[in-house]
Amino acid sequence: MPVVVVESPAKAKTINKYLGPGYTVLASYGHVRDLPPKDGSVDTEHDFDMKWEVASTSKKHVKAIADALALDNSLILATDPDREGEAISWHLEETLRNRKSIKKDTPVSRVVFNAITKSAVTEAMKNPRQVDIALVHAYLARRALDYLVGFNLSPVLWRKLPGAKSAGRVQSVCLRLIVEREMEVEAFRAREYWSVKAMLATPRNQNYEARLTMLGGHKLDRFSLENAAAADLAVKALTSGQFKIASVEAKPGSRNPSPPFMTSTLQQEASRKFGMGARQTMSAAQRLYEAGHITYMRTDGIDMAPEAIVAVRDAIAARYGDAYVPGKQRIYKNKAKNAQEAHECIRPTELSQSAEDLRISDSDQRKLYDLIWKRTLASQMEAARLERTTVEILSEDSQVGLRATGQRILFDGFLKIYVEGRDDVTTDDDDRILPEIRQGEPASFAKVSLASEFRKAGGDDSAIIDDAAKGVQSNGAAILSANEAALAIQHFTQPPPRYTEATLVKRMEELGIGRPSTYASIVTTIQDREYVRKEGNRLFPEDKGRLVTAFLSNYFSRYVEYDFTADLEAQLDDVSAGSRDYKEVLGRFWADFSAAIAETADLRIGEVLDKINEVLEPHLFPAKEDGSDPRLCPHCGAGRLSMRTARSGGAFIGCSNYPECRFTRPFGPPGDDDADPSGIPPEGKLLGQDAGDNIHAFKGRFGPYVQRGEITEDNKKPPRQSVPKEWPPEQVDLEQAVRLLSLPRPIGPHPEDGVMVWANIGRYGPYIKHAESTSDRGGTNANLENNEEVFSVGMNRAVQLLAEKVASRGGRGASAKVLRSLGEHPDEGGAIDIVEGKYGAYVKWEKVNATLPKESDVEQVTVTQALELIAEKIAKSGKGKPKKPAAKKPAAKKAPAKTATAKTAAAKTATAKKAAPKKPAAKKPAAKKAAAQPETDDDDVIDG
Repeated sequence: MPVVVVESPAKAKTINKYLGPGYTVLASYGHVRDLPPKDGSVDTEHDFDMKWEVASTSKKHVKAIADALALDNSLILATDPDREGEAISWHLEETLRNRKSIKKDTPVSRVVFNAITKSAVTEAMKNPRQVDIALVHAYLARRALDYLVGFNLSPVLWRKLPGAKSAGRVQSVCLRLIVEREMEVEAFRAREYWSVKAMLATPRNQNYEARLTMLGGHKLDRFSLENAAAADLAVKALTSGQFKIASVEAKPGSRNPSPPFMTSTLQQEASRKFGMGARQTMSAAQRLYEAGHITYMRTDGIDMAPEAIVAVRDAIAARYGDAYVPGKQRIYKNKAKNAQEAHECIRPTELSQSAEDLRISDSDQRKLYDLIWKRTLASQMEAARLERTTVEILSEDSQVGLRATGQRILFDGFLKIYVEGRDDVTTDDDDRILPEIRQGEPASFAKVSLASEFRKAGGDDSAIIDDAAKGVQSNGAAILSANEAALAIQHFTQPPPRYTEATLVKRMEELGIGRPSTYASIVTTIQDREYVRKEGNRLFPEDKGRLVTAFLSNYFSRYVEYDFTADLEAQLDDVSAGSRDYKEVLGRFWADFSAAIAETADLRIGEVLDKINEVLEPHLFPAKEDGSDPRLCPHCGAGRLSMRTARSGGAFIGCSNYPECRFTRPFGPPGDDDADPSGIPPEGKLLGQDAGDNIHAFKGRFGPYVQRGEITEDNKKPPRQSVPKEWPPEQVDLEQAVRLLSLPRPIGPHPEDGVMVWANIGRYGPYIKHAESTSDRGGTNANLENNEEVFSVGMNRAVQLLAEKVASRGGRGASAKVLRSLGEHPDEGGAIDIVEGKYGAYVKWEKVNATLPKESDVEQVTVTQALELIAEKIAKSGKGKPKKPAAKKPAAKKAPAKTATAKTAAAKTATAKKAAPKKPAAKKPAAKKAAAQPETDDDDVIDG
């Protein structure tokens, strides 16, 4: 009985049903091996030997497959039909051979199917093959490249650019796109122009709109009417004339449907129509694929299987009639170099079934299936037939001209079912439907009013100037004629639009950057790294992202060039087609890249900051309207402003005369002025004296604070305390400042153990602490309701709060509200709940807390989605699945602090023993924190 292996348990369940009892179908749960996240996993000194490690979360799945093979000596690898799927099959076969689970007589074969349907699976079983080593080599090359970039470039960033988190081969190029677009937006200068339109009527009293195209016998271009004065003259000239129809031209036209979806176009259209992010789209598509509703969703193919085209045409005829079926099939050609990778488009597996027929319960899946179904049918439907009409209207003296445009749909064709979304949502004049207009007939002003559009253009609060003598009304943004049938509207040119996830993916595809399997993960990674933020659906670079891009563009410019990245992708395509050796690709890349890394070894942080100051000067220090030096310190009037870095990481703008001048402002361009809204001047604000000390309020990089005494040679760090966010800094007086400087406040020894209890205000608000000191990492903390309670809470209340904290077991969600229970974990046991958290809802299972995406509806989250989030969280943490909780034992007093100290000491000793490398290579000291692990551009975890 053959053992069949697929990626996910959902697929395994469905395929097992199709194959029947003669097969054992198991899941690998995605990749079973990966490069360990440490230096030396790709050995550049020994022909790029790659040291693989079975993931801790995969060991039990590999064992299950090995155990099944012990009983059934035949293995069929049925992973996904792409490079990642081929790689999973190769990894699994290698791992099982290493375990001696595959014997000399064990037949091993590879099957692929593009859809999880009975016919597709059955047909695949009839056509087995071996693992395609060319596809595997393409995967190995990409994985090695991502590793070499991530684990050599990221440490350079950490050392030379405090606050930077990681760099990746493709993510850094993607980030550059967003940063450069933002620089275009900032450099953009709006230009004013005006347009004029009129409402006209036919002799049959049918109204239509026309726009002014000629004035004084001259054709108008976009900027002919540059200001209100010119627009005012145009409105007067227009309304004083008599007009007739000079020409009516109607041209037939047609509009063809778009091809069916591939990965990138599906992500783009889901974003346009539903506002779905790339990851959200791919998650819904994964579920649809596993349920057997659509074909494989990671593809850059747009062709369709011949039998599917026949089925589509039959479905069109059955639903809409033969008139909507074109005489010939529409054929769309793939662009993939390698025929092995020329996958079919994304389409429904049962083309006769709409979303209503399937009754899909999940909202995202239902919307996405409906979109895929309509696009697929539309792609094989008859073209829409249109009639486009242009009407030219002239004054009697031929000095003033207008034009009316519109169209009629003669036959709707594919538009009956599907209209493609637009990134630019502006309306098109051609979309209007014109009434019957005849050449030579008069055109009079319609007896309708454009006053509502006039008021809308000026805004609700605009002042309307009614000048009867001039025959117009004006509100600053529009001019309305006396007869209210002609209107001039003010416009300003707009900067290039910031990227959305959809338009970013589209641009990446145009440049040849990334693969269908990586688009979603790349876009998500740069947001997770806090290099980019999303406002609405637009992507904005964070200042941290600007810093990284500036650094890479100056010191590793070649590796963030679009052409270089696209060329590397093309080389990987050649490898997948078997026409290029992957180690040759790696060798040429590493020779140049390692040299670039070596050149940064002697770079001082000061040099880096000077260069970045120079590059980011237009952003950080834009020119002032009065022509004064934008880098002159506004406080001391002598120092120069520049970007500086803090010891704790991050950046800010400071004065070159520090410490004499302590002026700072947040990193980024200045606001309307450099004065802080807190009302605290750069030199500080003297609040008064207490016990002979001056008490000042200052504005620091991290907010306002109060200080006792002055900075002197003997007192370099005078007592300071941050002003709580809830207190308006401009209202802080001497009494409040003295109270703040008295913190932390000792409440007294705890009655049970004599250890001190403190009240304090921290970065997360007011709290009490049961420990030897507030700096003690151990002990128990409990939140207070407000800042005032810090100064009044007594021992009884403190003991009660600490007892409640201990009883709640601490941790995220221990006493949080359960919004919805999803039942037991199907494999491991233990309740899965959706819990209300401080920063939003999250999935909780045992000790695993996985944040729900912001767009998720708590009521719509399925168990499968929750399991996926839990698995991703476990994979990211690198700790494996949680262990079953053991029986609790009384903890020795302050044991956590000792353990932490011991671990820290051990880490320091281990770090001290390691020698620094003489030259950059893959083997270098590992980063201390797993959380700071360099990023790669893989999307290897298969949903399920």
